[in-house]
Amino acid sequence: MSEYHKKNAAIVGNSESPYVKLRSINMGDCQWTEGFWADKFQLCEEVMAPHMGTLLKGEVGHAYNNFKVAAGLMEGEAKGMLWHDGDFYKWMEACIYIYAHNKDEAILKELDEIIDVIAKAQEDDGYLHTHVQINNSGRWRVVTDHELYNFGHLIQGGLIHYRITGKTNWFDLAVKAADYLYAVFGPREERLARFGFNPSQIMSLVELYRTTRNKKYVELADIFVTMRGSVPMDLHETVPYWFTGDQCQMKTPLREEVEAVGHAVTGMYLWAGAADVYAETGDQEIIDALDRIWDSAINHKMYLTGALGQVHHGAYDDQNMIHEGFIDDYLMPNSTAYNETCANISNAMFNWRMMSIKGEAKYGDIMETVLYNSAMVGISNDGKHYFYANPLRFNHGQREYSDHADCTESADREPYIECFCCPPNLVRTIAKVSGWAYCLSENGIAVNLYGSNKLHTQLNDGSDIKLTQETEYPWDGSVSITIDDCKSDAFDLMLRIPGWVESAEVQVNGEAVSTEIKEGEFFVINRQFKPGDNIVLSLPMSVDLIEGHPRIEEVRNQVALRRGPVVYAVESPDLPEGTKVLDVYLDEGAELQPVYKADMLGGITVIETNLKLRKDKSEGMYRKIKSTEFSDHKSQFVPYFSWSNRGTAEMSVFVPLLRR
Repeated sequence: MSEYHKKNAAIVGNSESPYVKLRSINMGDCQWTEGFWADKFQLCEEVMAPHMGTLLKGEVGHAYNNFKVAAGLMEGEAKGMLWHDGDFYKWMEACIYIYAHNKDEAILKELDEIIDVIAKAQEDDGYLHTHVQINNSGRWRVVTDHELYNFGHLIQGGLIHYRITGKTNWFDLAVKAADYLYAVFGPREERLARFGFNPSQIMSLVELYRTTRNKKYVELADIFVTMRGSVPMDLHETVPYWFTGDQCQMKTPLREEVEAVGHAVTGMYLWAGAADVYAETGDQEIIDALDRIWDSAINHKMYLTGALGQVHHGAYDDQNMIHEGFIDDYLMPNSTAYNETCANISNAMFNWRMMSIKGEAKYGDIMETVLYNSAMVGISNDGKHYFYANPLRFNHGQREYSDHADCTESADREPYIECFCCPPNLVRTIAKVSGWAYCLSENGIAVNLYGSNKLHTQLNDGSDIKLTQETEYPWDGSVSITIDDCKSDAFDLMLRIPGWVESAEVQVNGEAVSTEIKEGEFFVINRQFKPGDNIVLSLPMSVDLIEGHPRIEEVRNQVALRRGPVVYAVESPDLPEGTKVLDVYLDEGAELQPVYKADMLGGITVIETNLKLRKDKSEGMYRKIKSTEFSDHKSQFVPYFSWSNRGTAEMSVFVPLLRR
């Protein structure tokens, strides 16, 4: 195993998984060079991760202090949420991905110091949960202690640290923790079968199997999948009343599930983990269930931005409250939408795995939609402020935020959120997204994400391939890929053709290909490539008016603007003073002009247009329509992810359409 990390440094180590069609490249094989993702990665490297480390290692975040207290290295109380250990591990994982690119030894030195403290905090039998240990509150009391969530991120971080660095100090702690979980949960005690809530451990256990080839870890992952719904998730000493039924995806066994239900994050973590189990076992009942769940979540409950989790709380199934989660099909509130950043990111994680298993581009479309919209909106342009909830409309005074001490529904991005799960999740995603840009096909390479980069990796047969990708995507749809080095035998170059595009074109060395190019699928070029070959993909980017399904009552007679993968919004800084976003209408025939503004928010493309602003302001909840007067206002729509970077603002993705 000592040589494993030299050839298996992937985020998802599926290089030997028997039931996948697309396999991961190693972290660091793809390096962003310029443009959108290069800029975001640089900000992550220089600002996001260091700033977050200052928060989490200091008195504000207190996460590192929790480990020191648990280790007996300092006096103090356990602070932060019960899942704060896992949030700290995610930040550490982000640092490792950054190291994979810049090889800054100072990062490893800092992590070694932290890992030494974590090792002192871990119990001899492998248990580690700082709140439980500091408070002496007892192991496995209630599902909401989030023990398995913390264990999952401990194991995942240790694996990634080993794969990228070859060091075993964190990896040894991960194995110790996993062995402890196997001893506790392997017997499938009924009382403990309820402890699947927030199951990050399933993904990490499969990854541990992939690294060690010890089958007990994938066996344990499968046990956690099988335990879902195996016992009644009703009122029980381990289950608070608000976590019964569908809330924890525990009312129905996973293999029998027909729709996306319950808490959006815990659901997506469960289904991503189950996808990993399928990739190793080929369990047909699992993949059949995941197909049904995917259709439910994506085609009936997902927002245009790729966001999931229609409500914060207050929606009920037949026996319990649904919190931060899925509700009925097509019930899609905009201003009260919750859309937790973690839920959106986990949507991309799930679709990444489904794309690997199925080899189908439609999953890459969802992943891309999340990355450019509902994920990136979670962090400010300066990399230091965070959103937790991500509605599609925000109106001043509509909601009272002063009673939300944890700032999960703030009117502005916050410098710190007491419930800190989303910020490190997003930072580690930005740090690792280059590892999602390409996959290895059976005999070739698949291009999943577009952005200027250099790729140097090995195909499945061990042969080297070097590519250079040049593009201004997502602001421009022209993508140039040059083969810098490759084998002499024929191989496949697979280009993901997004579902939003019409009339995509591909040229090889200046000559158009004659094969039909279908949107929403991979376009495969098979030939004997040679160094210097150039492939140009043209993805025309029109500004599209997007309407909702007729059953989505909140957007009846309204439209959103989308250009390429980017969803747009109207924001109050671009409106006359005192104008509400609810006064904004769009004329069906209005010209929609994309304009790149290099000096705005780091460089974005806006959509300039003439808006119609409603002038009459009748009072009353319901009122007669007497006359409707409008004024014209030259304005712009901005990318949804960029809103709330110019002060406290109103915003709306959907606006009413004045039809001619």
